[in-house]
Formats: sequence, structure tokens, C-alpha cells
Amino acid sequence: MNDMHRSHPLHAGPPPAISVVVPARNEEATIATVVERTYQAFAQLGCSGEVLVVDDGSTDRTGAILATLRTQYPSLRVFTRRRSRGMTAALQQMFSASSGALVILIPADLESDPLLDLPVLVHALERADLDVVAGWRQGRRDRKVLASKIYNWVMAQLAGVHVHDGNWIKAMRREVVASFPPLRSDWHRFLLMIAAHNGFRIGEVPTFYQPRPAGSSKFGWERIPKSFLDVLVLKFLLTFSEAPMRFFGGLGLAGLVGSTLVFLYLFLLYVFTATQQRPIFLAAGIAAILSVLLILVGFLAELIVTQGERITQLENELTTRPSE
Repeated sequence: MNDMHRSHPLHAGPPPAISVVVPARNEEATIATVVERTYQAFAQLGCSGEVLVVDDGSTDRTGAILATLRTQYPSLRVFTRRRSRGMTAALQQMFSASSGALVILIPADLESDPLLDLPVLVHALERADLDVVAGWRQGRRDRKVLASKIYNWVMAQLAGVHVHDGNWIKAMRREVVASFPPLRSDWHRFLLMIAAHNGFRIGEVPTFYQPRPAGSSKFGWERIPKSFLDVLVLKFLLTFSEAPMRFFGGLGLAGLVGSTLVFLYLFLLYVFTATQQRPIFLAAGIAAILSVLLILVGFLAELIVTQGERITQLENELTTRPSE
């Protein structure tokens, strides 16, 4: 892993040393300041950098401001969407398009000051020889504190990621971003969970925080139950996507064992007392049938995974094959 780190020095020429990704939606009051202070941070660090912004269906002047900024900053890259598709889709697009040795996620609302936070994240990443560094908001005061605590607790319980502010700014090495699967739904909240599952080292560092100076938060309490379902799906995929039979087959075997024990109990009950328990017998029979179906589903899932791996292998071979 250390060799991989050194293959991407911070103070390199092209490709840029740092890629800063900024999802933005209706942030006309702050987006220019965020971009300008990000480039000031690059100058302070003495390294090259690029800024990628997704204008996610903004209905204000965010797009026009970004168009003006592009004339001032040649390495500013803007992706415009006619309708909002959410932060996760925006990050997926920017991660794929970025080329920096480090990829840093910051918001467009100026709650994080890039000029202050970018150097803190970069220096923490290098000093501790980590793969991911998460910012930890100091003196935070907003209505999302409770939701943030729930997310952090879930990540600690399901993935062993013990950080105070997992859904905030973060700096990641290129190989971390490259290891992410296709992101879906609101999976941007659980990037640290995915990185930890992939074996990367994660740390955190205290960072600056200020309430957003303008605009309104896109947060809504209805996202909490959706995110709970998302994290269950993500945990399942991370754990069983390469071996689905362990999940479906495990449930099926447990059901068959339980059904067998019930049938044995009913048989002994009939032999010694001449008593029948038809409701229990029917329930055990249904459980046995469902258990067999679960095992069959496990076999089908294994076939799908195997075919997917073969397709991926063929795609890699075609990509790496030299052109004639």
C-alpha cells in the first residue's frame, strides 16, 4: 500500500495533484467564493489542482456564475444537469472524471472554508500515512446533528468506522476512489464504510465549521429511513456480493434444520401419544419448501456473480490488449 501512495506525489505535474469535487445545487451566493478559495488553497499548498463542480439542476444563477469562473480558472470543470439527480450521482460523475492523486470532497455552501480545510486534510493525510481523512466539524450548530450521530453510530456498528463526522468533508487517495463500486441512492453518506470494507486506513482531523452564510439546506428528515434501508442494502452487498450462497444458503439450511427438528418432534409425539399437530406440521412443511427455494436462489445468485466476474475479466482483457 505504501508503494502505491508514493506513486502519486502531491507536488506533481499533470495530472493534477489534487482534485476537489463540489456538488452544487442553487448555491449562487457561495459557489464563486468556494471555487476561488479552493484555488487559493492550491497556491498555499504549492501544488497543482483541479476543481470539478456538478451543477445539479440549479434554478438560480449558479450555472451562469460557474460559466464566468471557467474563463478565469482553466482547470475548473463544470458538469451541468437539467434536473437534479442527487449528490451520490454527482459524486459518481466527478469521481470518474477526476484525475488527481488526491480527491477531496467539499460542499458548495461554504460551511467548509476550502482555504482553511484543504491544507488541514492534505497535511493530515500525509503525516499519518492514511488512505482517507475525514473532517470533524468543530462547534457545529445545525439541525442535522442528530441525523449525523445516527449515521456515525450505524457506521461504527456495521463497519467498525469510529469517526465523529463521517458524512462531512474528506480527502481520499486515488486508489480509494478507484475501489468504489458504482454508487447508488444516497450511498455518498457511507463512503467511509465502503473504504473500510476495502481495507483502507481511515482517520479524522478537526476542521473549521461555520453556518452556511446564504441559501438553505437540502436536508430533510425523510432521508433517515431511506438511508437506513440504503445502509442495509450496502452492508448486504459488501458482505455477500461475492458469495451470495453464504446468505441464501445459510438461511435455507437453518430453515431445513428447524423443519427437520419439528418433524422429528411431531413423529415422536405421534408414536408415543398418538397425537397429531396439523397446524405445526403444515408450518414446518411450508418452512421446508421455502428453505429449499432459498438454496436454489443462492445457486442462481452464484451463477449471476460468476457470469459478472467473467464479463468484467473480458472487459479488462479488451481494455489492456494492445491495439494492432
